[in-house]
Amino acid sequence: MKLIRVASRESKLAVIQSKIIINLINKHFPEYKTEIVTMKTTGDIRQDVSLDKIGGRGLFVKELDKALLSGEADISVHSLKDMPLEENENLPVVAYSKRESPFDVLVLPESGKFDLSAVGCSSNRRAYQFKELYPKANILPIRGNVPTRIEKLDGGEYTAIILAKAGLERLGITDRISRVFAAEEIVPAAGQGIIAVQCRKGFEFLNKITDKEAEICAKAELAAVRALGGGCSVPAGIYAVVEGKKLHIYGYYNKNGVSVRKDFFGDILCPVELGKKMAEELKL
Repeated sequence: MKLIRVASRESKLAVIQSKIIINLINKHFPEYKTEIVTMKTTGDIRQDVSLDKIGGRGLFVKELDKALLSGEADISVHSLKDMPLEENENLPVVAYSKRESPFDVLVLPESGKFDLSAVGCSSNRRAYQFKELYPKANILPIRGNVPTRIEKLDGGEYTAIILAKAGLERLGITDRISRVFAAEEIVPAAGQGIIAVQCRKGFEFLNKITDKEAEICAKAELAAVRALGGGCSVPAGIYAVVEGKKLHIYGYYNKNGVSVRKDFFGDILCPVELGKKMAEELKL
């Protein structure tokens, strides 16, 4: 039986995401056997510094890229929002999973006490938008995987934290969610809720497992962030959703402390052009 080796970060959430992709491969390609190859990445090891100070998007990808290029693995699985904006032509993204919730959520301590004196937040995008909703909130940086962040919250280091709903759903801990923020409140990160499959040469046939709707949305969102300058430090949120035969795209951008929000509909057949248009609108 032919084998597909799947490179994954070793965190619990990353392995769960890899298993989601493996199930799709098993469904579409029963003639293949699959196995997970787990490893730590720079982003996992360097927990003492914010991502934008040590390389930003892509820190969770580099070591997995090396595994693909060396032949140690055949494909890798990533949260799309963690991937570099510029695609490696030697390691293309061949498939996108069906999108789970793209939204951000507020998580409170086990006591349920609502206190905004020390809110853990890992991105400028979330921080700026959260402050618009709660001007008196004190935002503090936070790193670590989802269970680690919740441990820090329950241990008293933070009074609340902001996380992606999809991660909590995949980990089966949605009971900790206190509030889900709509796109009109906090525009999600480009690609949030979508799992991307990257491959080395010879495994492009796996594009059969892609979710076409997620792929369309991903193309629009990533095009917008690229046009805005990209990276973790850029406080931008881009979210596209298919509504009938149209693509509804939401955008948020903060430049020099001034927030701009836009949303409009466009042709579903032109996602990249729509993303670029959103970037131009946000820059005005």
